[in-house]
Amino acid sequence: YKIGQLYMISKHSHEQSDRGEGVEVVQNEPFEDPHHGNGQFTEKRVYLNSKLPSWARAVVPKIFYVTEKAWNYYPYTITEYTCSFLPKFSIHIETKYEDNKGSNDTIFDNEAKDVEREVCFIDIACDEIPERYYKESEDPKHFKSEKTGRGQLREGWRDSHQPIMCSYKLVTVKFEVWGLQTRVEQFVHKVVRDILLIGHRQAFAWVDEWYDMTMDDVREYEKNMHEQTNIKVCNQHSSPVDDIESHAQTST
Repeated sequence: YKIGQLYMISKHSHEQSDRGEGVEVVQNEPFEDPHHGNGQFTEKRVYLNSKLPSWARAVVPKIFYVTEKAWNYYPYTITEYTCSFLPKFSIHIETKYEDNKGSNDTIFDNEAKDVEREVCFIDIACDEIPERYYKESEDPKHFKSEKTGRGQLREGWRDSHQPIMCSYKLVTVKFEVWGLQTRVEQFVHKVVRDILLIGHRQAFAWVDEWYDMTMDDVREYEKNMHEQTNIKVCNQHSSPVDDIESHAQTST
């Protein structure tokens, strides 16, 4: 899944990028952490104005992006989202992968000690996704892998399928603006949940595309996809990045 995750993120980003919106890759390079060891650092800009709810579009500039920074030390990753236009807004996601069916209730006890948490189980086969994102070819209930024999996933699949793994996410959303805090934080948690559900369904449904890849193969695929995606996103912007930053600071 270390390879499948990289493949899914690159292909998903490319598919979701069009007409100046989507994901621009700013930086993607090896990174060494004294505690976690060797990993990969990635910085992206996520342009998503049209995907915001109407009440949010009314208060943000037309050219609006979120900065994503990710440190991948698989099987542990950290992802942070910030926005220069909204300095009091942030999303922090820590991820751990384990070979079980989601049975480790204490996996984040050290990271979120004495913090109130809500546990949300995401089932890639049986949970509903927004209708606009549904594709039968990416539905784990219908997909059958030719290379691995995995699928089709039916109700109760987690108790009977092997091999099995779980992606554990610790998601923290902060928006320190009185009157909007609860509304924004609830909205973001729902969006994050939908993205995680859709992405992991795709990782499973695309398994025959990435299963035989080596790490070098997927890094080359990732590089090519990043270049193609940046062209789709960046060529549509009439304002250079400096102008966007200037506008954001002025608005703030």
